[in-house]
Amino acid sequence: MKPISVKKESQYVFNHCAKYLARDNSDIRHNFGQFTDNDPAARICESWRFPIIDSYSDGIDFETSYAFNTVTFIYPDFDRSVENVAVIGSFANLYEPMSLTRVENSCYFALSLLIPKGQVHTYQFLVDGVLKLDPINPQTVTLDNGKTWSRFFTEFCTVPLSFERWEMVLLDRLTDHILPFHTESGENFLDRYYENLDRAAKNAQFAHAYRLDQSVGVVNFIDKLLARSERHFLDDYHTCLDLTNSILRGRSVAEIAAMPKAMFVDIYAEMASGSVNGWDYTRYSNPRFFLQLLRRHTFTGAFAHPKYGGNSAASAWAFLEERYKSKVTGETLFDWGRVIEKPLGFAPNYHG
Repeated sequence: MKPISVKKESQYVFNHCAKYLARDNSDIRHNFGQFTDNDPAARICESWRFPIIDSYSDGIDFETSYAFNTVTFIYPDFDRSVENVAVIGSFANLYEPMSLTRVENSCYFALSLLIPKGQVHTYQFLVDGVLKLDPINPQTVTLDNGKTWSRFFTEFCTVPLSFERWEMVLLDRLTDHILPFHTESGENFLDRYYENLDRAAKNAQFAHAYRLDQSVGVVNFIDKLLARSERHFLDDYHTCLDLTNSILRGRSVAEIAAMPKAMFVDIYAEMASGSVNGWDYTRYSNPRFFLQLLRRHTFTGAFAHPKYGGNSAASAWAFLEERYKSKVTGETLFDWGRVIEKPLGFAPNYHG
């Protein structure tokens, strides 16, 4: 089934391309370790922003529209040598090309499609009959047949992209010690909150969620963050999680998920001090830096908009809403629902 195409004004494309693509530089100045040598994406400022994943509203049925993202594919033809560009991908009949059109008389070809939220897709461009990876988007995946494709994911995606299952379990235990939700009052609130969600909200937010990460979705947020904007920290996570896993297994015969909380309190304190017993400093010299990185990602994920993969069903915002109330009126001081779109909130004029 073909996705529906959406007409975008030329200015929409130019606004994105002018900021990130219209730079006549040949130096690899945007490579912080996430690209291989001579990767053209390393010349592009924030290449992870492509294809453009944006909100969608048809202006009529906002709640139905909310289930979709507008995904805009961009192909640059800087030397003006290309005649035809199309895209094929798992979001449509795989080998049925969908044509991009040149935007006015510019060097950009573009196509905007409606793609459901919560999905991961692979694609390639068909450029004058030749299949090519996206020269901008750094995300790629090698399929079982050995072929490499470009990849993108839409908002609310819960499919693991950066981590293996054991890494996600370990991250879940580490972030438990950072967040405020695992106090007695916090756990009581989350239990009540998820129990009281109506069926529609549960279906919308947890259709593909992993149970271990359901409480606030932080691990899923970090997984998606490292797949795109902070991909240069992915090796830090793989290395430090492997070291942490080896240390914990050397201290206990239990599985990570069943280890007592005190073990994670101890290793957290050791990381904070910069001196971890059993840490291989030849592989990673600064465990304190990794802990600071993990804390930043954890708090950001817990309280960010749920579309980024964390703060499941806006549970962290609801936690703040209940916790911070006026001593005079008893009304909440964090009325987040008033400014957030349906179905998360009830703002009538915001359709983001």
